[in-house]
Amino acid sequence: MLRIHRLSAFCAILFTALLVAGCGNWQSSLPFPTPGKQDLVVLLEKGPLTHLDDSGNPNNGLEHDLLQLFGEELGVPVRFITSPRNTFAQQIRQGGYHIAAGWLSPNSDSSSVSSAPLFSTYDLLVQDDASLPLTDLAQLADKTVHVLAGSRQAQTLRQLAEKIPGLTVVAVDRSDILDLLDEVGDHKISYAAMDSRLEDLASQYIPSLRSTLTLSEAAPIVWQLGAHPNPELQARLDEFIHRVRADGTLSRLEERYFGHVHRLTPLDIEKFQTAIERTLPRLRRFFQDAERQTGIDWRLIAALAWQESHWDPFATSYTNVRGMMMLTEDTADRLKVSNRLDARESILGGARYLNILREGLPPDVPEPDRTWLAIAGYNLGPGHLNAGRSIARQMQADPNAWVDMRRILPLMAKPEYYSRLKSGRARGGEAVIMTENIRSFYDILMRREAPLPSDPLAALNDTQKSLSISPTAPRSGQGIKP
Repeated sequence: MLRIHRLSAFCAILFTALLVAGCGNWQSSLPFPTPGKQDLVVLLEKGPLTHLDDSGNPNNGLEHDLLQLFGEELGVPVRFITSPRNTFAQQIRQGGYHIAAGWLSPNSDSSSVSSAPLFSTYDLLVQDDASLPLTDLAQLADKTVHVLAGSRQAQTLRQLAEKIPGLTVVAVDRSDILDLLDEVGDHKISYAAMDSRLEDLASQYIPSLRSTLTLSEAAPIVWQLGAHPNPELQARLDEFIHRVRADGTLSRLEERYFGHVHRLTPLDIEKFQTAIERTLPRLRRFFQDAERQTGIDWRLIAALAWQESHWDPFATSYTNVRGMMMLTEDTADRLKVSNRLDARESILGGARYLNILREGLPPDVPEPDRTWLAIAGYNLGPGHLNAGRSIARQMQADPNAWVDMRRILPLMAKPEYYSRLKSGRARGGEAVIMTENIRSFYDILMRREAPLPSDPLAALNDTQKSLSISPTAPRSGQGIKP
C-alpha cells in the first residue's frame, strides 16, 4: 500500500512537471497591486494614440492618463514598460505585467483576457485626395492595400481578400502608422488602412489624405490582462472602466487630447507646413533662445507666433498690436521690449509674457490645462481670464480644466454674463479658437521638429514634464501685469 501511495505521488509530480514544461506561454500573474509592496505594472505600446513625448517616456496620453487614474484608485504607483509595436505582441505573451495597453482589440483566442471595452472604433481605407475615391468594397478588386504588419487592419484586409478577387494585401513593418500614411501622401503607395480614431489626427500631418470607405464593423478597444489575471484586479478594472465612461471622465480626457484636431482646414495645414520648410529655419534659434529663458518648449512658442503673425515680424493689427508675437505697446514696455518689430525681441518678450501668465495661475491648475489657459489669457488678458474662471465656478464648472473653460469663455461676449463682470465684455470665443489652433500647430511641430536637447540634470526631470513644458520654469518677470 505504501508503495502504491509513493507511486501515485511520483506520478502526480511528474504530471505537474510535464504540464508546466509543455505550457511554454504560461505566465503566473503578478501579485495584486498593494501600496508599498507591488506597483501596478503596465505594458504600453508606443504609438500616436499613446502620445509619447520626445524622450520616449509615456508621460502623457489618453490611455496613459486613464491608467494613472486607475493606479491612484488602487493607491499604488504605475510602472510603465514601453514597447515598440514590432515586439509588443511577443511581450504580451511573455507576461510580467498587470495590464497591457496600446489601442488594443480583444484577442480572437483565449491567450489573453480582455477588460471591459473603453472605446469603439472601425477600420478605414485611406488614399490621396487626388485619386478617384473608392466608395464600395467591390472597388477593391485588383487593388493593393498596405497595412501595418500584425495590426487589426491587417486581419480585416486578409478577410476581405478572401472574398474580393485580385485584392492584394501588403503587410509592412513600420514603427508608426503615420509613417505608412506619409507614403500615401507622398504618392509612394496608393492605399492604406488605418483606425478610424486616427483620421482627424492624421489629417493634421498629411492634409492630402482622404478616407471614403469603411472596411469593417465597429470593434471595441480594450486592455489586455494576460492569460491568468488576478480576479480581484480584473473586477476592479472593469468597475473603473464602467464608471469613467458613465461619469464623463473618459469624454473629458478624449477632448483633452483630441478635441482640437477638427479646427484646421487642409489649406491651413499646407500653408503652415510650407512655412516650416521655408521660414522657420531663419527663426528657429530665436524660439530656442526663448525656451532657454523660460523653460517653455520652443515649438509651442513657435506655434503661438504662427497663430499671432504667421511668423511675420512686421505684422500690425488695427489696434496697433505689432510684431511676431503681436504685443501691445504697454505690454512691450513692461517686458522691456524696445522694438516690437525685431523678431528676436518680440519672441523673447512674448515667451516671457506667456510664462508670466502660466505661473500666475493657482498652483492647483494641472498641466496641460495650465498652458492652454495661459494661451487663452495671452489673447484675453489675465483680467478677462480670471473673470471667465469666476463664471465657471458660478456655473459649477471646473475653472482649472480647459475642457470646461473652452465652453465657458465664449459666454463672456453675452450681456447677461459680462454685465456682472468688472472686466466687462470679452471675445472669449476668439480666445478658444486661438488656443485650439495653437494646439494643432504645436502637434504638427512636435512631429516635424526635434526638441531642444536638455542637459543631463534637466533630463532627470523628464517624467515631471507635460507636453514638453517644464513645471519648474524660471520666474523672471514674475508679477508683471499687462
